[in-house]
Amino acid sequence: MTKGAIVSRDADFPRWYQEVVAGAEMADNGPVRGTMVIRPWGYGIWELLQAELDRRIKEAGAENAYFPLLIPESFLSLEAEHVEGFSPELAVVTHGGGKKLEEPLVVRPTSETVINSLFAKWIQSYRDLPLLINQWANVVRWELRPRLLLRSREFLWQEGHTAHASEAEARAYALQILRDVYHSTMVEAASLPVLTGHKTARERFAGATRTWTCEGMMGDGKALQMGTSHELGQNFAKAFGITYSNAEGTAEHVWQTSWGVSTRLIGAVVMGHGDDYGLRLPPALAPAEVVVLMIKEDEGVRTAAEALVADLGSQGHRVRLDDRVETSFGRRSVAWELKGVPVRVEIGPRDLAEGHVTVVTRHLREKRTVVLSAVGHEVTAILERVGPELYAEAEAMREGRTADVGTLEEAIEAANSGFARIPMRALGAEGEDRLATQALSIRCLQRPDGSLAEPEDAEADLTAVVGRSY
Repeated sequence: MTKGAIVSRDADFPRWYQEVVAGAEMADNGPVRGTMVIRPWGYGIWELLQAELDRRIKEAGAENAYFPLLIPESFLSLEAEHVEGFSPELAVVTHGGGKKLEEPLVVRPTSETVINSLFAKWIQSYRDLPLLINQWANVVRWELRPRLLLRSREFLWQEGHTAHASEAEARAYALQILRDVYHSTMVEAASLPVLTGHKTARERFAGATRTWTCEGMMGDGKALQMGTSHELGQNFAKAFGITYSNAEGTAEHVWQTSWGVSTRLIGAVVMGHGDDYGLRLPPALAPAEVVVLMIKEDEGVRTAAEALVADLGSQGHRVRLDDRVETSFGRRSVAWELKGVPVRVEIGPRDLAEGHVTVVTRHLREKRTVVLSAVGHEVTAILERVGPELYAEAEAMREGRTADVGTLEEAIEAANSGFARIPMRALGAEGEDRLATQALSIRCLQRPDGSLAEPEDAEADLTAVVGRSY
């Protein structure tokens, strides 16, 4: 594939992103502005992400459930900060069955309110705690500047909601989700380096007392909020009357968390790993880890290709046979490169006569001639390297575009092309206001060594990571 089949990232990153998403057949625009259709290749990536997340969520003790899409409008007004934060994004149903509804219904933007109405019914005693619930669902938020797989008016996600007997227990669980579910999935499955920390009051989730976040740097140096885990304190518990009888028989309000990641993670994989030739997928998220391409129709080639597919499949790899020989080989190889399949195995009559095939490593764009009997070993070895090498490349890019600075003006300059790390003491609330005028924000707060802050840490002693976000 030659440069020019899609625009280069350096020439026009937003257009490059759109061309990759369209060309790799990941997603398309829906008939309603701002909605999206996730095509099979994109949905295959989501299914693999979903499986990785779901396994870790269940290991953390949460169980899956499902709650209604339609929420009484009055529910949102019970928690003032929550409704204020979401009001601009709400889609509201006013008519149903040909009649005006007595009470408007909000199409789910998030489920804190409807789930907490049920928690108030289900929780009676300390024996009912902790209550750990997750749901896989769609949500609707009326985005004004939609972008496929990043910001759409309807998207898919998981949202967890939990209730605990103490603030310390709720905080520990919110952090467990951040580290053991979100961070581990992003690093181990998506091969994306992410920073973890907590949000400032300006940036935290509406209704939360603290928002913990995973922040990634994309290929253009901008930040992407990839997942958040919130401590809700007792705000929703008091609004919805969620109390329990403790061991002494005294009624107390529960302490809560909520947390979620969405199909935005697919966009993160595109922008975090893609190159000028398209998508580059880590094997853990590749709907096909290997594609075997027949160069032309030939009885011996077909037999050898099918045998390779069977052998690679028996080794546990997701593998596809491309025998569409009526389409030119060049066009097919370009298409698989654009889709980001980690390994291509190309076989034709001449290769077969000489007892070898061509193996292409997508993320390096390297071709090697491999004897037929060694293909399985070679493919396995490549697949073991891809994830760590993509991670190392993305991490090196992030480190190279992160600057430690000491003044607000230096932070503004550095954050125009990457991340700036600045002591919060040197920034302050006025500095955060100034950043907002430059379309910049504090992505997260950390200790100076990059670790998560503890409750006793003063904000002024923390380091702010500043960037321009999607």
